[in-house]
This record gives sequence, C-alpha cells and structure tokens, in this order.
Amino acid sequence: MAHIEGIRIRNFRVLRDITLGKLWNLQQAEPLTPMTAVIGKNGVGKSSLFDAFGFLADCLKSGVEEACDLRGRGGFQRVRSQGQQGPIEFEIYYKEEGNARPITYELAVNENSAGRPYVQRERLRQRRKGQKHGWPFSFLVLNDGKGVAWKGEQEGRKIDEAKIQIDILELIRSVEDMEKEESRETEIVELEDPRKLGIATLGSLKQHPRISAFRRFIEGWYLSYFAPDAARSLPLAGPQKHLNIHGDNLGNVVQFMEREHPNKFQAILDRIAVKIPGIQKIDTDKTADGRLLLRFNDKGFKDPFYAQQMSDGTLKVFAYLLLLEDPTPPPFLCIEEPENGLYHKLLESLATEFRSHATGQKGSSQIFITTHQPYFVDALSPEEVWILEKGEDGFSDIKRVSDIDIVGQMVKEGLPLGGLWYSDYLDAR
Repeated sequence: MAHIEGIRIRNFRVLRDITLGKLWNLQQAEPLTPMTAVIGKNGVGKSSLFDAFGFLADCLKSGVEEACDLRGRGGFQRVRSQGQQGPIEFEIYYKEEGNARPITYELAVNENSAGRPYVQRERLRQRRKGQKHGWPFSFLVLNDGKGVAWKGEQEGRKIDEAKIQIDILELIRSVEDMEKEESRETEIVELEDPRKLGIATLGSLKQHPRISAFRRFIEGWYLSYFAPDAARSLPLAGPQKHLNIHGDNLGNVVQFMEREHPNKFQAILDRIAVKIPGIQKIDTDKTADGRLLLRFNDKGFKDPFYAQQMSDGTLKVFAYLLLLEDPTPPPFLCIEEPENGLYHKLLESLATEFRSHATGQKGSSQIFITTHQPYFVDALSPEEVWILEKGEDGFSDIKRVSDIDIVGQMVKEGLPLGGLWYSDYLDAR
C-alpha cells in the first residue's frame, strides 16, 4: 500500500516552512515511520498540521477555492501564513509499494488579481529506472492550468521545464523539441477551471496510470473528526462500507460488515470487546425497519446497553478499533488527539493497537496522529515522534525526537518517552 515518506508545507497558517521525513532532494533524511505522532503544547500548530492533510484532500475533491472556505478555514487570506505574500505550497514524497520508485507531488495555491484562490503550479515527478542522482523526470507540469503530461508508465527524456510557459504555443514548441517517438506519448494540457487540480481531471483517464494512482491515494485518506454524539445518532437503514469522518454511520458500517463478512463479523466484535475495559460482549440487534443497533454487554449487568447509552470513551475506542478491522483499510489514517475522553491507562494499549495495524501485513494503513498526552507518547519510540514548537517569530518549528541525542540515550536506559516530554527534555529548538 502507498506510504508517505515525507512532506513539506509552506505558508499554511503557522506552518510557514516545515518538513517531516524524506524528500527527493533531502535523501539523507529518514522517511516517516508507519505510525507518526506529532506532539506539542496548545497553540503550536498541531491542528494546523492535521488540517493541512484535510486541505489537500478537500482541494482534490472540491477545488482550491472551496477548500479555503471549508471546515471554518475562513478563506485564502486566513489560510495563508500571516504576513506572507507567496503561495501556499505542499510537497509530498511517497511510494506506491515497498520497492517502487518514489513519486513527488508539488502543489502551489495562490490568489489571482481578483483575490480568488487558484492552482498556480502543479507537478508530479519520479526518477527513471536506475537513476539515483539528478533531477527526477516530470511527467506532469502545469503552470496556471496549462502544461504537459506524459502518458503511461514509461519515462522519456527530461522535459525542459524552463520552456513551459503560460502561452499554449510555447508549450507546443517545447514538446516539439523532444524526440518524435516521445512526442507521441506527451499530451498538451489546458484545464478549463484553474481552481481545480490537474490530478483530479487527468487522474480519471486510463492513459495516465501514475496520476490515477496518486489521485486514488489521496481520495483514500481518512481524517477522523469523530464525534461521540454523532455516533449515537440512529442513521437510516442501509450498509455502508467505510466509517465517515464524524462516525455518525457507525451502525451502517456494522451492517455492511455483517452482510459482507458474516463468518468473520462476530469474531471481529469479540476481538474488540476484549480490548475495551468492562465490556464482556458486543453484538447487534436488528430493528423492524432494517437498522442494525450495537449492543454492549457490560460486566455485572444482565441486560445489554445500546450504543446510545454508552460513554464517549467506549464509543471512541470502539470506532477506532472497528476502523482498524476494516477489510480494505484507508492508505492514510489521520487522527487528531485520540486521547480525548479516554481513561489514561487505555492510551498505551491504543497506541500499541495503532502501531500493530500500521506495521502489520500488506494492506495496513499508515497512521498519523497529533496528541498532547504523555501517557500515549510513553508507548512510542523516538523515531515515531515529532515535536512541534513555536519559534520567536510566531511560526512553528518541528524536529524528530530521535534527533535529540540525550533523549535517545535516556530512552535506552528505560525512561518512558512521555515522561521525558512531561519533564521538558524534548525541545524542537
């Protein structure tokens, strides 16, 4: 399954310029681990980092103008780092499979003369087979919605990107400079709407399999905005394959799993029940109108409790564990502060469950978590944890905890990482 090895974010709220992991031009850095946690005090930018992934997903789904207004973002000027004049920029370095050559996706979102957001630049690039040094080959280059795209899986000679201008005639001349057989595999692109991503349009075409793969990767991201009150609602009858971001279709997902995986379904509920303190058994009850209700058998009580009667913490743990049991899990799972509403002694076991899933068999999700709970961090290694702090200029700095020498030595001596954080041994500056 696809895996993000690194990401760079520029001019996104307090994240003026931060890099996590490995990039195509930062090969000496270690890639992101299967499970990554970002820690820090309140107000340092953890929510902004979480929302950066949501912003990218919204750009693909709805376009950049709508993405700037969704989820209370307040428009482009509020999304762009205060006092900055350049575009909002993202760079994602990822692999489709373990041995695949990494692909870099670059996106720049700016505002036009009318003050409306648009896609200023977009590019996908990948090194050729056997290439270890030099600039990767760009198989998609778009400037202001105009550019070229390379068809298929094979690479050609590197396009001279300096020749790619806004004028479509210049684009044609640039392509004609290539060898004739290569020109037949190159497509001149001009998007109708500059507010839409090129990967949204080209990624739906069979002749662009690498672009399609990246589009599917982002479309598969799951960002959890789980709300226990939403999970207590009674949705309309009907199975649904995946849990939505708020969790209000919890019963629909249970219904889908019971229908599609009847032999495994009760075993899944039994495995989850063992992991939730105080719960002896979980089963279902079908209503007359076809809905499926969750029943929790609490130890010490004869009659079961329905999901509507359960605590926030129990519902949250159940939702997370059900998410990890998804037969077709999302490639990238992003969770903000999973500790909210949970008993502190549950946090280490929850972290262990997340890591077990992220490092498990083929088909598991890469997991990205923001947290401010030391008990959760106690279960993590220094390589898995990044600390985010505010610099003197008001913008965020980030550093991998394993790069702090004294911390690595103390963890080897048996001191818990969360305890070291609580004692102020972790410092990003």
